[in-house]
Amino acid sequence: MTTTATRGLRLTLDGAALGYGRDTVLGDVRLDVAPGEIVVVVGASGSGKSTLLRGLAGLLTPYSGRILADGAPVTGPSSDRAMVFQEDGLLPWRSVLRNVELPLVIRGVDRTARRAAARGWIERVGLAGSEGRLPRELSGGMRQRVQLARALVGAPRAVLMDEPFGALDAQTRAGMQRLLLDVLRDTSATVVFVTHDVDEALLLGDRVVALGRTGGLRSLTGATRDQIVKEL
Repeated sequence: MTTTATRGLRLTLDGAALGYGRDTVLGDVRLDVAPGEIVVVVGASGSGKSTLLRGLAGLLTPYSGRILADGAPVTGPSSDRAMVFQEDGLLPWRSVLRNVELPLVIRGVDRTARRAAARGWIERVGLAGSEGRLPRELSGGMRQRVQLARALVGAPRAVLMDEPFGALDAQTRAGMQRLLLDVLRDTSATVVFVTHDVDEALLLGDRVVALGRTGGLRSLTGATRDQIVKEL
C-alpha cells in the first residue's frame, strides 16, 4: 500500500457562503488552490479561518456558492481530504500504532498492510519505538506528530490544517514546522494551512492569503512581514 499521494487535489471555493445555523460567518469566499500547492490562510481570531477549512473538508454545506474538489461538488467528508486540528484528537485508549492506523481500519485495509503503513509513518515523524505508548504518555509535540502521521497514512490528496501547532511552545513549534516541510517534500498533497502567526505563514506557504473579518480573501504572496501584519 502506498503512503504518498499520487496527485494533489484542486480545491475551489466559488462564491461560497458558510456558517452555522442561521449565522453566516463567511460570505462570497473565492479561492482556488492548485494541485500540490501549499496555501496558508492568515487572519485574526474570529475571522472564519476554521469555518473555511470545515467547508473544504465537507463538514459544512455552503448556504450559497460552491465548494469543489477537482471540479466536483464537495458534499461531505472524504478520505481524499484529511484534517489536522490544534487539538490532536487522539483516542486515549489506543496506542500510537493503533491511533495512526485508524483511518485504514475504517477503510477495511487488512491488518498486515495497515500496520506496515502505520509503522512507516511513525518512523517518518520521528516516533519509532513509541508504537505501544498511549497518548497520555506523550508530550504535546509528540501527540501532534502522531496526529500528522494519522492524517497522512491514508495518502490523502489534500491536507487541511487548522492551527495545528498553535498550542505548542516555541521550540516544539519550530521543530514541527521543520518536520511538516520535510514530510510534505515527499508527497504531492495539496495543503491548506490556517494560522494567525505571520512568521509561520511565511515559512510554510507557497502562497499566503489573508482572510478579513468580512470574509474576503486577499493575496499576500511576496508581501513582507510588516505588510502582512498591517492587513490583519
